[in-house]
Amino acid sequence: MAIVLGVIETESELREVIGSPTKLVAGKVADRLNDIFREYIVRSPFLCIATSSADGALDVSPRGDPAGFVRILDEHTLLVPDRPGNKIADTLTNVLATGRVALIFLVPGVGDSFRVNGSARITDDPDLLQGSAVEGKTPRLGLVITVEEAFTQCSKALIRSDLWNPDRRVDPQEMPTTGQMLKAVSDPTLDVDEYERARVERYRKREGLY
Repeated sequence: MAIVLGVIETESELREVIGSPTKLVAGKVADRLNDIFREYIVRSPFLCIATSSADGALDVSPRGDPAGFVRILDEHTLLVPDRPGNKIADTLTNVLATGRVALIFLVPGVGDSFRVNGSARITDDPDLLQGSAVEGKTPRLGLVITVEEAFTQCSKALIRSDLWNPDRRVDPQEMPTTGQMLKAVSDPTLDVDEYERARVERYRKREGLY
């Protein structure tokens, strides 16, 4: 473990370094979704959802679909469809354990993002989930999220990262593949080339996406 000599241990020490938010920023949190907030949700094709287990283990998971896939049921309630995944189900098991979630919505090309904190339940209501069908397939499960806090996040992180600049895109061929990472951690006998060929073919056929 790296040795760190300078450590901030209290909020007063922290505030000495970073200062305090303005009254305008400190008052940005709402307890419901107004019409302006809704624009970010209906235009977002991608979000990350954070959860924790009963013993404090943390997880952040991506979710993506055509823009507007998170449905606004009312000013206090969202529905996030659960699509097929790897069956580890960290998000779902954490929701069963604690019911606490935090989401951040991104809109391609837009610097500002939008955040929601609240509680969640898992639903298998077929009538409710039918409205989230894609390519003729209805999700078997969804997360019903009760909005407790809703607020904007400024553009600074996306400006600094230059995230939406197409000239900054990395060639996927330069990156380690999922197969390589699985072989390094999970199964040293894995045939990486065969694994990747099969995975690419499944995605080409859109198998397992919905």
